[in-house]
Amino acid sequence: MKKNNFYFTLVFVLIAVFFWQGIYLPKDSNSKEEKVFLIKKGEGTKDIALNLEKEGLIKSVSLFRFYALTIGVSGKLQAGNYLLSPLMNTHEITKKLVFGKVIKEKITIIEGWNLRDIGWYLENKGLFQAEELFEATGFPTINYSKTTDLPIPKDFSEEFDFLKDKPDNIGLEGFLFPDTYEITSEENVEEIIKMMLVNFGKKLTPEIKEKIKSQNKTVFEVIIMASLIEKEVRTTKDREIVSGVLWKRLKNGVPLQVDATISYITGEKTVKISKEETKIDSFYNTYKYRGLPLGPISNPGIESILAVLNPKESDFWYYLSTPEGETIFSETLEKHNIAKVKYLK
Repeated sequence: MKKNNFYFTLVFVLIAVFFWQGIYLPKDSNSKEEKVFLIKKGEGTKDIALNLEKEGLIKSVSLFRFYALTIGVSGKLQAGNYLLSPLMNTHEITKKLVFGKVIKEKITIIEGWNLRDIGWYLENKGLFQAEELFEATGFPTINYSKTTDLPIPKDFSEEFDFLKDKPDNIGLEGFLFPDTYEITSEENVEEIIKMMLVNFGKKLTPEIKEKIKSQNKTVFEVIIMASLIEKEVRTTKDREIVSGVLWKRLKNGVPLQVDATISYITGEKTVKISKEETKIDSFYNTYKYRGLPLGPISNPGIESILAVLNPKESDFWYYLSTPEGETIFSETLEKHNIAKVKYLK
């Protein structure tokens, strides 16, 4: 009887050691290799285990599945790209997959970028096609005339109340907040858009909302004006002066004549605007049509938004930006024309 107990205990110990080694010892303790391992959406523990074994990351499919089942995480392994190594044991790999510690890539949206800039940037990063962004945010088809039907973008206003005063036929230009974001390969274009909208909502503090309301403006109007200022001037001081100039022109029924709106229409990145271009029939053309353009022309940063709400009074009615980025202000059209000849040769 004692002999049987001894053998039973010995077998038990051997099995325990086998499982312990299989779970807590790495596949290759001398390895310095790291591999990108992909778990696709919908893959189960069996598929994942088979792929891990195929990549030389675990010792045994059966042991991996047994361990995942034993600790209650079978079916909870998250999709995504992971950086794994044969130097990691089954316990460490499982923990990483359960907590979804996927590889994250940083993307940086620059202040003043428009939808086209963002779309091509994300496409060049290999994340998805620019068209996919445009389908969700609205196509940047900006040569709108009075007879042009506007494409209807996806409606996010139920989730984000700051979009409620935005016309339904206008896209998300202006609301994709410029910042650095960490994303994963499994996140789709809509999830990335929502990430930017969430950030926009955080930046639009209760104090800013109250100031917008107290000035009898809408969020949409403020973002349009901020998008103009973002593209026109660089410094906080100049932005506040330009804000005062543009609001004054708007109040007095004077065309805004913002060159950046023409560049937005043509897609050309230049401060030199031709007379022919100022006649383009587009509701974004602030030379041809009075008032604010149809919608924002870029995605502004917080400084431009604050400048819109803190305009500085001055005697200036005109301004221009030199190729070097300096802003030249003028009180009269005569002085403005002289400045154009001097600085925009």
